[in-house]
Amino acid sequence: MAASAGNSSFDLSPKTLIGVGVGLVAVGGASYLLYRHLTRDVMPQKWRRVGTVERIHFFPVKSCAPMQISKSDQQFDCDVLSLSYDGVRDRTLMVVNDNNEMITARVYPHMTQIHSKKIGDTKILFSAAELPDLELDFENLESSGKDVRTSVWGVPINVMVCGERFNSWFSQAILKKESGLKLVHYPYPMPVRSTNPRLKSMPYLRQQDSGTFNDATSYMLMNLASVADLNTRLKNPVDPLQFRGNFELKMDTDVPYAEDNWKWVRIGEDAVFRSVAPCTRCILPNINVDTAQRDSDGEPLKTLRSYRLFNYSSPALGIHMGLRMPGKVKPNDVVYVEDN
Repeated sequence: MAASAGNSSFDLSPKTLIGVGVGLVAVGGASYLLYRHLTRDVMPQKWRRVGTVERIHFFPVKSCAPMQISKSDQQFDCDVLSLSYDGVRDRTLMVVNDNNEMITARVYPHMTQIHSKKIGDTKILFSAAELPDLELDFENLESSGKDVRTSVWGVPINVMVCGERFNSWFSQAILKKESGLKLVHYPYPMPVRSTNPRLKSMPYLRQQDSGTFNDATSYMLMNLASVADLNTRLKNPVDPLQFRGNFELKMDTDVPYAEDNWKWVRIGEDAVFRSVAPCTRCILPNINVDTAQRDSDGEPLKTLRSYRLFNYSSPALGIHMGLRMPGKVKPNDVVYVEDN
């Protein structure tokens, strides 16, 4: 009777034990996945120095030249939206055509010869060959023009048109015509674009990493040791600027492509970045930064494809980063990565 009562109240048959085991595995698996989700973006407790910031590039207009700022004056704020310098932000201006389609130096290489410099608290001055200089005041843009719908690599976004005199000047600078192009402004205080579809499989990427008019993320880092190694394989060495990264890292001990394996990057004391994706390359690095001429041999992209293709459709060089802790950065700041 006791044995019978025991069996009826608590069945320990093999079938039941298997069921309990499966249940525990399922719960354990779910707990592990939750743990991974909660801890995947936990910042490192320990850091190790890898080098210093050699140069910082700041591009007010997408696909145009970096702003001319003396190295001694360079101190930038890093927030979730983008790099900013004294009231001006990285890539908050972009050129579109009459169909509101994005225009870049991939099709119009001489866009890289449109220069800018800061001339006031919120003012910048554009210059291009054979044209009078053009002044833009960010403080007076909010009431100018009207919103239009455009997209950055297929991701739609509403933007503000800066005004007719800017449209005319950029049309002349790029098309050599009086009209045909518009200069538009990113009017939002935070990232609003969806993630670039090509990067949706990247596990550490957040929507807020999309930045302003950036191709993929708000920040990109180039390891100068990697560029130097690439240059040993080229007949004509390339300027690192051709890769249009925000940060150029000079390593203490040159290790080409070390950045492929970094998960976290800290610049200076405060600014912390998550490495979220490799930077896959289009034809833009084939454009000489001084002459705006495309390389006739398709370099350096051709050589990169021979040894940096991996499982992507384009070769990778440099890393896309998302900001995880705001801070100020400047040239010669120490660069750290996670210390495992």
